[in-house]
Amino acid sequence: MTPQRPQGADAFPNAEVVLKGRARPVESSGTHKKAEPAPLYAALDLGTNSCRMLIARPKGNQFSVVDSFSKTVQLGAGLESSGRLSRASMGRTVQALRICQKKLEAHGVRRMRLVATEACRRASNSREFMRTIRRETGLALEVIPAEEEARLAVVSCAPLVQPKTEQLLVVDIGGGSTELVWLDLTELEPAERPAALMRFSMNFKRTGTGPEPRVVDWISVPLGVATLREQFGDVESDSARFALMSWFFEEQLANFSPYSAQQKRDGFQIIGTSGTITTVAASWLGLRRYDRTKVDGLLMTSGQIDTVIKDYLSLGPEGRRTDPRIGRDRHALIMSGAAILQALMRCWPTDRLSVADRGLREGLLFAQMSADGVLEHGL
Repeated sequence: MTPQRPQGADAFPNAEVVLKGRARPVESSGTHKKAEPAPLYAALDLGTNSCRMLIARPKGNQFSVVDSFSKTVQLGAGLESSGRLSRASMGRTVQALRICQKKLEAHGVRRMRLVATEACRRASNSREFMRTIRRETGLALEVIPAEEEARLAVVSCAPLVQPKTEQLLVVDIGGGSTELVWLDLTELEPAERPAALMRFSMNFKRTGTGPEPRVVDWISVPLGVATLREQFGDVESDSARFALMSWFFEEQLANFSPYSAQQKRDGFQIIGTSGTITTVAASWLGLRRYDRTKVDGLLMTSGQIDTVIKDYLSLGPEGRRTDPRIGRDRHALIMSGAAILQALMRCWPTDRLSVADRGLREGLLFAQMSADGVLEHGL
């Protein structure tokens, strides 16, 4: 497996998201009628390990979640060895998607984007599975390329960019792959940086329309929490397996251009989004019941992250399985995710990570709403 990388300036879809003014309600002559509620939007992310969906309506410059769904389906189970999606994993996924379809129908959602990522990009029977999904549920999923997945991660994390940030690294640790995007924001005024990232397009070309984020480099490593764990599943020692996973992941970053560059600490920010990162943050805070408001936007140091990971290792597999901070759905994958996270924090000129409880679904929602002009200016 080799990381996906750009092949020249034309390798990226120019899917620029435009922030427009807030849509104005139509005024009626005569008596004033109660304003119609904002339309509903949906975003579904079918990943290597989970099927997740959000239904939301625009609210100011953000959105308000109306309904959500999340289910561990382990779609990529066995994919590393067979190259195919198994019948059992496809069956679990179709059952989850039937629930999503019922929610979409119950809410009357008309504007939606439903996507599949790394497992379906790699599986030889992916097209057949997409047809099965359409036939069994009526849902039309699109398998998006890695660069689109990376772009949407950046869009979702835009509100967390600090005004002083000049160099930004956005990391999205998934079940089957990990996307990294390095951006230079120096041409943008500090107040303009979050909104500019909402318009972000994965393109090395300059559009000539004014200051914009510059893509220094990006990479999609075909290793996520599920695929990395599967590769080292035969290593019996818990600590040895963790160390091997972490160093193996770091080796995949060798050709990522900023990896070897001399970077300044000042003005550099890493934003990390994934279930692993939010779980580590919740563990550091000692949350026995997850609270997004306390996790999203939290700034963690490398020392704090290492403390949590050492605690996970000391618990061992059985202790992690019963730890309420980790949860039964994540205990089997938390150490492979932690190995990726620790490798990333070794590589870059910072000892701080901004935690993002947001990702592909939020990026999909922001992109749709921004394109429709139903979000207010600014962030």
